[in-house]
Amino acid sequence: MLTIGQLAAYAGVTTRAVRHYHQVGLLPEPERNHSGYRTYTAPDVVRLIRIRTLADAGVPLARVEELLAADDEGFSTAVTEIDRRLRAEIRELQEHRRRIAQLAAGDSLALPPTVTTYLDRMRALGAPEVMVQMERDAWILIAAQVPGRIDEFMVEKEAQLDDPTMRRFLRVMGEAVSGDAPEGRLVEMADLVVEMAEQAAARGELDGQDDAVPDQSFADLLDTVVLTAGPEMVRLRDRLLGLMEERGWSGLVRMERVEPGGG
Repeated sequence: MLTIGQLAAYAGVTTRAVRHYHQVGLLPEPERNHSGYRTYTAPDVVRLIRIRTLADAGVPLARVEELLAADDEGFSTAVTEIDRRLRAEIRELQEHRRRIAQLAAGDSLALPPTVTTYLDRMRALGAPEVMVQMERDAWILIAAQVPGRIDEFMVEKEAQLDDPTMRRFLRVMGEAVSGDAPEGRLVEMADLVVEMAEQAAARGELDGQDDAVPDQSFADLLDTVVLTAGPEMVRLRDRLLGLMEERGWSGLVRMERVEPGGG
């Protein structure tokens, strides 16, 4: 006759596991001896080893009783089904690992690869990190609204990065953010933005702005992305918008012509 500790030792489990198997009904509780202790026999050890073997193989405890009572054919069928489920779980875990690996760089969270490639290219062209992060957050919002159009939009954005004027704008903004004569840099940035806006208007490209920005409330939401960059970026943004209005343009998210000077 064995104590619960001896039973656990023979089967290679803990006494806590034995008590749990009692609780869930997998291992019948034996009668207690005259001293009030549970006592076990060889069949209990055998059953416990079988339970442990199935559990270690990944069989859910809810299925263990079924397998212990099954004949050879039933056991084979059940094991095949459990194996199928485990392989599906493995595939799901592998997909989770793939996504986690993609998140290592930070930008990949909630963004398709075309956008992260675009953001990396912005960095390579000298855009300040704060601007890249604002672009990232804006595209997360846009991707949630129009996920099917993102790759199409990225073709246009990549083409913009090929434009020497845009490349100059990114470098100048980097200098402005770094504190290198920011007022002079802002004036140049305003001139560059207006130059690009005039070119885009001449090509009819501004007519498609509403594809990515469906309404004014969403445009306003995108405009608040800059708030997360801190008060200095808000100041630079507001000053840039003022300079643009002096040149007859308003907006960065949705660009429109206005009377020069904001009138």
